Amino acid sequence: MSHKSVVVVGHGMVGHRFVEALRTRDEDDLWSVTVLCEEPLPAYDRVGLSSYVGSWDSKELALAGNEYEGDDLVDLRIGTRAAAVDRTGRTVTTDTGEVIGYDALVLATGSYPFVPPIPGKDLAGCFVYRTLDDLDGIRAGAHRAAPGAVGVVVGGGLLGLEAANALRMLGLTPHVVEFAPRLMPLQVDEGGGALLARLVTDLGLTVHTGVGTAGITEGPDGLRVELSDGSVIDAALLVFSAGVRPRDELARDAGLELGPRGGIRTDLGCRSTTDDAIFAVGECAAVDGTCYGLVAPGYSTAEVVADRLLGGGAEFPGADLSTKLKLLGVDVASFGDAHAETPGALEVVLSDAAKGTYAKLVVSDDAKTLLGGILVGDASAYGSLRPLVGRELPGDPAALISPAGEKPGAGSLPDDAEVCSCNGVTKGAICGAIADGACDIAQVKACTGAGTTCGGCLPTVKQLLAASGVVMSKALCEHFDQSRAELFQIVQATDTRTFSALIAKYGRGSGCDICKPVVASILASTDSDHILGRQQAALQDTNDHFLANIQKNGTYSVVPRMPGGECTPEQLIVIGEVARDFGLYVKMTGGQRIDLFGARVEQLPLIWKRLVDAGMESGQAYGKSLRTVKSCVGSTWCRYGVQDSVGMAVDLELRYRGLRSPHKLKFGVSGCARECAEARGKDVGVIATESGWNLYVCGNGGQSPKHAQLLAGGLDDETLVKYIDRFLMFYVRTADRLQRTAPWLEALDGGLEHLKAVVCEDSLGIADELEAAMARHVAGYRDEWAGVLEDPEKLSRFVSFVNAPDVADPTVRFDDSGKRKVPVLVGMPSYREGISG
Repeated sequence: MSHKSVVVVGHGMVGHRFVEALRTRDEDDLWSVTVLCEEPLPAYDRVGLSSYVGSWDSKELALAGNEYEGDDLVDLRIGTRAAAVDRTGRTVTTDTGEVIGYDALVLATGSYPFVPPIPGKDLAGCFVYRTLDDLDGIRAGAHRAAPGAVGVVVGGGLLGLEAANALRMLGLTPHVVEFAPRLMPLQVDEGGGALLARLVTDLGLTVHTGVGTAGITEGPDGLRVELSDGSVIDAALLVFSAGVRPRDELARDAGLELGPRGGIRTDLGCRSTTDDAIFAVGECAAVDGTCYGLVAPGYSTAEVVADRLLGGGAEFPGADLSTKLKLLGVDVASFGDAHAETPGALEVVLSDAAKGTYAKLVVSDDAKTLLGGILVGDASAYGSLRPLVGRELPGDPAALISPAGEKPGAGSLPDDAEVCSCNGVTKGAICGAIADGACDIAQVKACTGAGTTCGGCLPTVKQLLAASGVVMSKALCEHFDQSRAELFQIVQATDTRTFSALIAKYGRGSGCDICKPVVASILASTDSDHILGRQQAALQDTNDHFLANIQKNGTYSVVPRMPGGECTPEQLIVIGEVARDFGLYVKMTGGQRIDLFGARVEQLPLIWKRLVDAGMESGQAYGKSLRTVKSCVGSTWCRYGVQDSVGMAVDLELRYRGLRSPHKLKFGVSGCARECAEARGKDVGVIATESGWNLYVCGNGGQSPKHAQLLAGGLDDETLVKYIDRFLMFYVRTADRLQRTAPWLEALDGGLEHLKAVVCEDSLGIADELEAAMARHVAGYRDEWAGVLEDPEKLSRFVSFVNAPDVADPTVRFDDSGKRKVPVLVGMPSYREGISG
């Protein structure tokens, strides 16, 4: 079968959305797609670009399905730039000289960062903030700077404040220069801008508004930035974030008509007004003469073009320019006619300087119709207000933004109200998915696409689930109707110490691979009994059952604890000797420990004994417990260190080792603001300042990385430990099964403010109880490896299965024929034990 060919130039978020939309709808496989991706990586989440800072893992930003694996009709070419378009011959020539024919051409070239014509803009140390490569360059520049050095951001809009936050996370002191009289001038008004400036100033930013950048020269710290008011800033680096311009050079060279402010001019069908075979989507498209710089209207253009290529008549529906985001920990939202440009519009404003909130609703001249609004400091009402734009208000405008007023619920929205503006999903579509059986957030996302881009609509989706009568089951599994947190309270209150007693009285049946490890964790969290003692041994999953991590070939890895990354020379020698004698592969972990791979079950006690005799103990890399406390060298060695980060890391790791929890825990302790221990990517992050320790909590890596948030600052050693005690025990008691700290905080009623109140202000009156529980854990800690070595009954578990074939030693040999030595497993049985949890 022959296919018509469409060439897509650009593989950003919108280009990817177009390919997905076309391939999903093209049931008859009418089109084959060639995608030219100029960047070295396929489509990634540019909206979440700032989350790259801290994790520095581009895979975490990758958009789902961005490589089109298994789709023979999509040819994705990474690192390939379109150099020219021949409209007569309908071909695209790449930068390598290859000529590709097309029946339709979709330009998704996006935009480029605007750099004002400032003298010195091309000096080393000047950057833009647009791609992953840009952020890598900024990181390198920040690492060359002295700790706390100034970083200047030119531009105080959305991206400018994101860039400022990135500089702050890299250990620099950000200055933001904005030519307009306020920050975020396109989104907020004078009142909202004033509060926003105050809030970000309190967070350590210096804001310069109403001034421009006159020139940049080399200076003592790297750059000397002169402002239009005559003031000068000595900075280590400078980031331009002064807006974007559509990338239309390819279209211009091809003779296509451009919009009045650039961009490829199209009709409402997103087809070029010059050439019927060419379409434009996203930021490079001037739809009916106007370019849109947000992802939601970009997605709309992608859907329109996919429909047009398949014979439809879709037209661009207009753009929702609403935005909601958290900048530097401050909520900001803007929607509809935020600046009251509609004739006769009225403004209803509520500003609370003491609480740090600003809310404005723009309504029609009769105060009945909502036209727009601005929320700063608290944007919780955004989800219920934005869908009401253009509709009659359900009540008094002032009451809708008053803390004491009644807020409109999601259930009161009409069915055609757009709940997810990024993906154009209405309330009716979501309720329809719920009626068809979608009974949780994940299923609604999968059915409708709502909440899959920025996530700002998810609170409203949750309300619709509740309003539709969906009962969100809290049952742990079919054997227990209670949640994990409720089972924890039952175990603690009744002093139940066995799974059989718990399920006999509060559950049913004999248990499963879900509830058994959960109960085992709860029992371990409330007692110091060995996890392989009594009935507990039968509850553990494979890793905990053998106190080691099972690998894909059936062997295990052994990770001794190295508190804070410390290790004596004698211990290091023993580790090397163990690896040599047992033929193990050695790998340094990201948590400043040593991982020994390739151990067989019967070898584990022999390995442990040698490590324990050398003064080491289990690092619990196998357990849902504290893994590591990563540290920099701190004031002991580093010339920038202001506190003893190593000493604090060692103390924390020795205090919380063995603490069983709903999920694994990782700490980081940095001795200064340069953040070499990456503490803000950890469940508990501690960063030294001149005035004490700053405590950050609930940062996670993984598929959905989250930066830790500031819980308290300027703490002395005693208060720091006290707050961590309370935080950890509160999490252990209330989190769901396998729930990491970041999603736990997101699901916590009241969020961070509630957590601060519980931990720092003892709002629930349980601080003494939480501290006492931690004290019991610390007093009762015993090394699990040593506990096995001392008990013949536990030792008897560590035997290979009866029919295992003879295994040759060593377990690992090394093939060094390539660029590096590669471990090759030899003589291993091809089996794998079941893993649960």
